[in-house]
Amino acid sequence: MAVSQRALEATGLPRLSRLARVREWWEQEHVFGYSLIVPALALIVGLVAYPFGMAIYFSLSDYWVGSPGSFVGLQNFRDIVGNEMFQQTVYNSFVFSIIAVVFKTVLGVWLAMLLFRNFRFKRLIRGAVLLPWVIPTALSVLAWGWMFDSLYSVVNWTAIHLGLINPPGPNWLGMTSYAMTAVIAVNVWRGLPFFAIIVLAGLVSIPREYYEAAEVDGAGSWGRFRNVTLPLLKPVLAVVILFSTIFTFSDFNIVQVLTRGGPVNTTHLFATLAYQIGLTGGNLGQGAAVSLFLFPMLAAIVFIQLRYIRRE
Repeated sequence: MAVSQRALEATGLPRLSRLARVREWWEQEHVFGYSLIVPALALIVGLVAYPFGMAIYFSLSDYWVGSPGSFVGLQNFRDIVGNEMFQQTVYNSFVFSIIAVVFKTVLGVWLAMLLFRNFRFKRLIRGAVLLPWVIPTALSVLAWGWMFDSLYSVVNWTAIHLGLINPPGPNWLGMTSYAMTAVIAVNVWRGLPFFAIIVLAGLVSIPREYYEAAEVDGAGSWGRFRNVTLPLLKPVLAVVILFSTIFTFSDFNIVQVLTRGGPVNTTHLFATLAYQIGLTGGNLGQGAAVSLFLFPMLAAIVFIQLRYIRRE
């Protein structure tokens, strides 16, 4: 026993004391708090700050793929501002985003109100509603591309048999007057579940007593929605509209897979035009400049929305 005790004192106790000191140091508030922030900070720096800094560097130089360029200042921005394709892209982006967000707002609130009701298989249907949001974008958009196909369009076949259009129907992705409608429809279909589920969470949090008080006061369904539901949903709607606007403005997959910006550049958005100029065309400088034009617009939208949210 004496030997074992001496061995424990010689080896075990100092090691335990060192571990205790390390643990005591680790559990200090400033050390433990910063250690939790470091992984998130590394991700932000590596995936956001560094690419953003590289984009600024490229936009201020005549950088081409495989050919490092020299500093040119704001020349890339001046060139693309005077480009008719870029001007068309700015118009397309605002039309695409405004119409899509309005439809997602109206249909999202309507769908959330339907899902809020009590009916059979409610949980199953709520889960099924999320499928457009969960399915990978490229796969779902490929299916929509087949549905809008000029020869085998399911959309045209259905509309013709319902008597809504005359055969053979429009070429949705090949005509300038229909291509934007097609990409907006797909964006609304994909973003609607996100909108509806967030609004549904807001509906669930509204106390039932408010509706009962409104019914006692003689309010009908529209009166309860206007005086109880809508005012209490305003903060939730502000947040979800903010995220939906950011996602819509920066959309890339839907347009790239369906139309690649065509026909005649009528569906180009900032992301697809930057991809075409910077990666397909090889002009990284102008491609980065196009992508950076999206930043001040989104910053202004975020600023306005966050001020509204704080006020609410």
